[in-house]
Amino acid sequence: MENKSPFLDTLFLLRKDGALTIFSDLKILSEKEENEAEDFFESEFEKERLDFLSDKIPFNKEAAIWAAKILYHSAQLYLIRKDTTKDLEKLIPNYQGEKNVSAILSADLSLRFLPQLLDALQLADSTDPLVKMLENILHQFHYSGIGLDINLEKINWDEELKDKTYRKLYLERIVEKKAYKLAEIPYINQLLIAEFGMYRDIFWRELKVVEK
Repeated sequence: MENKSPFLDTLFLLRKDGALTIFSDLKILSEKEENEAEDFFESEFEKERLDFLSDKIPFNKEAAIWAAKILYHSAQLYLIRKDTTKDLEKLIPNYQGEKNVSAILSADLSLRFLPQLLDALQLADSTDPLVKMLENILHQFHYSGIGLDINLEKINWDEELKDKTYRKLYLERIVEKKAYKLAEIPYINQLLIAEFGMYRDIFWRELKVVEK
C-alpha cells in the first residue's frame, strides 16, 4: 500500500500489524484523507462481513470515520500533550449519528484498539481528562470495550442483543476476551451456556452457570 496520508498510514499499520505508529503532529484532517480512509474501511468491513454470516448489515461510513479520528487523535494526544487541553472537545467529539448495529460494527474497526490506548493513558495519568472522554465512548460503544471494567448495569440486554448477528459477535468476543464480568450477567450467561451446549468445558471450562 502506498503512503497516502499520515492518518491512513497509521490506521493501515494498526489494522495490519497491531502497531500504533504516529507520523505527524496534530492537525485537521483533509477531506481527501477522510475519503481515502472511507474507502479503506469499507474494504475492511467487507472482509469482516464474512464472519457476520449476514449480508444485511451495511457499512456506516459516518461511524467508521468518526471512530478512526477518535483513535488517531487519541494516539496523537497520548504522545503530544503540549497546549492541547483546550482542543479536546474538538478532537474527541461525541458520536452524533444513530447508534445501530451498522454503526457499532463500523466504528469497531477502529474502536477495538481503543482499550489498549486507554490503558496506556491511565498508567501515564489517570486524572487526564482524555481518560474520562474515552471511557465514555467505550461505554456507549461497549462492544469495542469488551474485556474492560465498564459499568453496564443499566443496559437492557434483551433489547441490546436483539439482532442475531450482533448477538453472535458479542458473545464470541466475550469468549475471546474471557470477559467474566459480562459472562456472569444472567441474561448473557444463559445465552453462552446455550451456545456451548455439551462443549462448555472445551470453550470455557471456568465459566460458572449463573441462575436468574
